[in-house]
Amino acid sequence: MSLENKITTALKKAMKSKDKEALNAYRAIKSALLLLKTEGKGTIQIAEADEIKLLQKLVKQRQESASLFRAQNRDDLAIPEESQAILIRQFLPAPMDEETVKKEVESIISQLGAQGMKDMGKVMGIANSKMAGRVDGKKLASIIKEKLVGG
Repeated sequence: MSLENKITTALKKAMKSKDKEALNAYRAIKSALLLLKTEGKGTIQIAEADEIKLLQKLVKQRQESASLFRAQNRDDLAIPEESQAILIRQFLPAPMDEETVKKEVESIISQLGAQGMKDMGKVMGIANSKMAGRVDGKKLASIIKEKLVGG
């Protein structure tokens, strides 16, 4: 089932249950998907990697907004943003644990024969494509750096 179909189904459920938070979150996803489609020069299908990036962006926006609202002591505005982030996150693939990420990075390094920081870009590119949406970029970069420098 495509992301668009999942969102439509979730949107219908939210409408029936009159869940305003869920409605706002799912409408935001649907709107962002529609914008992505219209930018895509006539393409009807959106690649899964693009869908994941879009969902990550929406979650990050809500988390940043919530932290700003919390800093201003506006819990009434922060709580809906946080709950929407949780609702959007359910459409992302399950995150990978650190041990799995380390094993995957070691595998990529050995396949490429990477040695030292000069190969960081190559390793990072392949790792990003393999683990898209399932690991934080900063965490991935630090693991790759650790493996390339410390071995």
